[in-house]
Amino acid sequence: SWLHKDFVQISHVFKKQVKNYRDAIPDNLLTKEMDGVYSFNAFNDVFLQMFNEEIDNFYEVSERENIPVKRPNSMNNYGVIVNEIGLRPMITSFQQTYLWPLSRHLFPIQASQFDNHHSFIVRYRTGEDLGLDMHTDDSDVTFNVCLGEEFTGATLSFCGMFGAANHRQHTHTYHHKVGRAILHLGSRRHGADDIQSGRRSNLIVWNHNYAYRAKGVNSWDRESQYEQEEDIPSLVCLSYTHDRDYEVYKELPEAAKKQKRRPWCPPPG
Repeated sequence: SWLHKDFVQISHVFKKQVKNYRDAIPDNLLTKEMDGVYSFNAFNDVFLQMFNEEIDNFYEVSERENIPVKRPNSMNNYGVIVNEIGLRPMITSFQQTYLWPLSRHLFPIQASQFDNHHSFIVRYRTGEDLGLDMHTDDSDVTFNVCLGEEFTGATLSFCGMFGAANHRQHTHTYHHKVGRAILHLGSRRHGADDIQSGRRSNLIVWNHNYAYRAKGVNSWDRESQYEQEEDIPSLVCLSYTHDRDYEVYKELPEAAKKQKRRPWCPPPG
């Protein structure tokens, strides 16, 4: 199997309905990092080596042949959309066979079904993207697994849920480990802290539930769904891309000064 033995065991449990997953799965297999954020060992070393070689080969060929590579998303500059290089069927099979059975138990509303996905690689290293500003994902449930390689820094900081009173309050910092995945709702604010050395690559799957979105409960209505904040924001949770009051607390980084910013948070009034 290309899955880590821990994920194989987890998958066997979630093939059927489970009233309380904690009674069926030891904490060392499925770790609750905090409310709504879970981690587990996803892929084994053999798969990681093969997958990384495939992606590195794509990078090499695209650079040598000057093949245009679309950015993974609107914020990351380096990486590749794996759906566009022939890997969509593999990711879809992985999503439906393994990710969905687990997700529907942890997030029964947002993961009642998975209809589609946007899947991509992100890459951080000196001279490229060092980190990623605070944001929420265009995802109902986000799967994020570290592919390698050796690095220091590059932690993942979590804050509150979109529009909640603690939206910009720091709640947890996660330390990536190669082969280990983290699973969370896309509407939770989070950001990639700067890498200090080495290179970190991650495979990210944004899982989409069309029935859930059709109800309008995840419509990102910035005014009607935004509660009054409970306190001044945690510095680590500030976003120079999205926050209107960023400069009240911190100086804009050089990269942000060059951007055409359209901050909106918190909404006026």
